[in-house]
Amino acid sequence: MDDDPGVMDAVFKALADPTRRLLLDRLREQNGQTLRELCERLNMARQSATQHLDVLVGAGLVTVVRRGRERLHYLNPAPIHEIEERWISGFDRPRLRALSAIRDRAEEYAMTVETTTVPTYVYVTYIRAGAEQVWKALTDADLTARYWGHANVSDWQPGSAWEHQRTDGSGAVDVVGRVLAAEPPTRLVVTFEDPGAEPAEDPSVVTFLVEPHQDIVRLTVTHEKLTDAEMLDGVSQGWPAVLANLKSLLETGDVLPEALWEFSGRPA
Repeated sequence: MDDDPGVMDAVFKALADPTRRLLLDRLREQNGQTLRELCERLNMARQSATQHLDVLVGAGLVTVVRRGRERLHYLNPAPIHEIEERWISGFDRPRLRALSAIRDRAEEYAMTVETTTVPTYVYVTYIRAGAEQVWKALTDADLTARYWGHANVSDWQPGSAWEHQRTDGSGAVDVVGRVLAAEPPTRLVVTFEDPGAEPAEDPSVVTFLVEPHQDIVRLTVTHEKLTDAEMLDGVSQGWPAVLANLKSLLETGDVLPEALWEFSGRPA
């Protein structure tokens, strides 16, 4: 987590309020809700919900994505992920994983309504770098090979193909897709597909949004049209690891320890 104590204080202050934790729970159950939808589910006045959401947005726990006239609210797992990495990952991860598995299995048996809609995954991180540097890190094959363990290869023109190539010399490709939009240095949109499967009519889509402010960049990664809960679980583990490595490379000149990949799967 950011060394600035004010940032840390904002996250813990936001989590300390039971109403804000309830808002996070409702977004965890159904991500990407409008203010109206959240108010209906919580029987809460718009003004009260807006005040609580402003605190969560300010702490980085919720991010807002505009779709036309709508403002959709998404959980941003980055602050909690960083808390987990700082205070939990180095202590007793195996036992905690076992306890989580038992809890998850109990919750599966307790559920009476099966969720059929796979939510969109959104992750926001802040990087002390320029927009051009972040764009190059997303599109340069050599740089992606350093922090992702795969080289992302394309000419990055709209309509062009792109490949997620292994760096072990095998030439194997683990992900393929098409470039849907490329607006350097602020917006890149690609499809994300399995190279061994038949081309999907409606493949999953990843959008990288780079928003510069002075010497800091806000990078938002949105992964939409996920096929199922298994894919959601994969990208939920993979994107935080990838983006933490990217952030480390741009800010320090080096990637995080290789052990990072032992704790998080790469995006599916």
